[in-house]
Amino acid sequence: MVQALSHRGPDADGFYIDEDVSLGHNRLSVIDLSEEANQPMQDNDGELVIVYNGEIYNFLDIKRELESEYDFKTKSDTEVILAGYRKWGKEVTEHLNGMFAFAIWDKRTQEFFCARDHAGIKPFYYFWDGKRFIFASELKAILKHDIPRELNISAFNRYIRVLYSPEPETLVKNIYKLPPSNILILRGHKLSIEPYGQKVGPVSNSSYAEAVSETRKKIMNAVERQLISDVPLGIYLSGGIDSSAVLYSMSQFTRKIKTFSVGFELEDKAEEEKFNHDFNLARRTAKHFGTKHHEFRVSSKEALEVFESMVFHNDEPVSNPTSIPMFLLSRFAKKEVSVVLSGNGGDELFGGYDRYRMALLATYYKKLPYLVRKILNNNKKFSKLDYGSETSLFAQFMFEKDSKLKGVISADVFQNGDLVNEFFESKYFAEESEDVVRSIMSADRKSWLPDQALNLGDKMSMAHGLEERVPFLDNELVIFAESLPTSFKADLFNTKKILKDAFKKDLPEFLFDQPKRGWFSPGAKWLRESAFKAFAQEVLSSDYYEGTRKLFNWSEVERMLNGHLEKKEYNLTILWAILTFQVWAKKYKIVL
Repeated sequence: MVQALSHRGPDADGFYIDEDVSLGHNRLSVIDLSEEANQPMQDNDGELVIVYNGEIYNFLDIKRELESEYDFKTKSDTEVILAGYRKWGKEVTEHLNGMFAFAIWDKRTQEFFCARDHAGIKPFYYFWDGKRFIFASELKAILKHDIPRELNISAFNRYIRVLYSPEPETLVKNIYKLPPSNILILRGHKLSIEPYGQKVGPVSNSSYAEAVSETRKKIMNAVERQLISDVPLGIYLSGGIDSSAVLYSMSQFTRKIKTFSVGFELEDKAEEEKFNHDFNLARRTAKHFGTKHHEFRVSSKEALEVFESMVFHNDEPVSNPTSIPMFLLSRFAKKEVSVVLSGNGGDELFGGYDRYRMALLATYYKKLPYLVRKILNNNKKFSKLDYGSETSLFAQFMFEKDSKLKGVISADVFQNGDLVNEFFESKYFAEESEDVVRSIMSADRKSWLPDQALNLGDKMSMAHGLEERVPFLDNELVIFAESLPTSFKADLFNTKKILKDAFKKDLPEFLFDQPKRGWFSPGAKWLRESAFKAFAQEVLSSDYYEGTRKLFNWSEVERMLNGHLEKKEYNLTILWAILTFQVWAKKYKIVL
């Protein structure tokens, strides 16, 4: 298992063996580079043993609080968690501000105490069959054990609709993800999971001007906290407001900043400009702040060369063509730094996606008289705004349509989209809210953010032993942002209002007249280039892997691929999802 995760911690490894318990750890040395800070780490009395991945940004504050009652031997944050657990037990998580996944073996009670951070930045996978408890930062390590590699059909149906696998299930039966802001306790043959963390308080009644000032202050404080490191660090710069705000904040506390950006090489130069717009903006922003800027561009040849390696490191299928530039950007940045900051989380926290604006428009549309809506619904654009429930509106924004999937997935495997809707409704929309936009933003933070965005961020960076930090998901900042009225974040014409206003005077003007584009890759074009096309035709066929042969209707998959290649249809979303899944299933030997 340790060997399987060597890429996550190339600096050291260690083991602990006890009766019925074995622990292993790969270390990426970031804070306290000494051997004494290696893991597994025991407390002073040898009663507690921890394995841990992540960073605790307020560990020095906690350490000062505990120094009078615990004799610290290292300068690491790992030992602070151990000391905190000795004092507070399972309430230790309430004191931690950071990203973490850890497990503590408590010899006194003969139990495991495990926890995952509030936002779900760091992954925690586990297998449990009532007898064996196996856990790791990545699923591939668990599969080193002799356990069935059987496809979870329900999870597969969710994946093929939302392009990732929402927790707690994975696409492998009996392997689960510990949800964000949850603890797991195993004692004997009893495993229990329970949430922790501060509940969302009442909406703030502060003025907009006060909230703007506080937003800027909270973000700068979060960035300052996350600069703690004993190794070089840099920042991913995308050309958007989020990463630029992090860069500005960073520039107030440190000099000689290294920035990293990725773009694309395309044969069609007009299209190349379109796909590199943010790449070029990042270059201008880096120049504005005088950073040491590093950039490179991805060709379709490079994209194809790393496709299978990218899927392997993703650990579970996440269908997003941006995985490839993320993978290559991490490899590129690792040559210079061991830690990078990113703007991940800013959209979900401050209302950056256009779907939030559209959700607000839908709430106004729903208030129109029935007869007016009935007439307007003849127009396809308007009919999309007429939703029955929060879940159905969310599904319109996020789910692939049944009509398209039904022909592609075998009838024996296909599950009606209503089952996926019910899953999302029970987990994320259980309580009906008057503020639909807030509900959808909350669902994004609980599902899309940890299981898609943060999952990719962690896996693609740690594939190269690079730690990605996300200041926007600092505990204090998240609690503050959740207290803000939705109207401070998005309205019918604007997204991310308060974040833009908070840094209006700090960032170059050219960043504020840009339309919201999102970050996307030329996956549709890659598929049409000869080498990638041949690869896709091989993978999207019944002969590629026997284990998935009965999963898809291959004649329909072939028809969709040909339609896309001939530019008669745009089928990138479903084709990329199947392509990713096929490579993953074959590499991990998953069977129906």
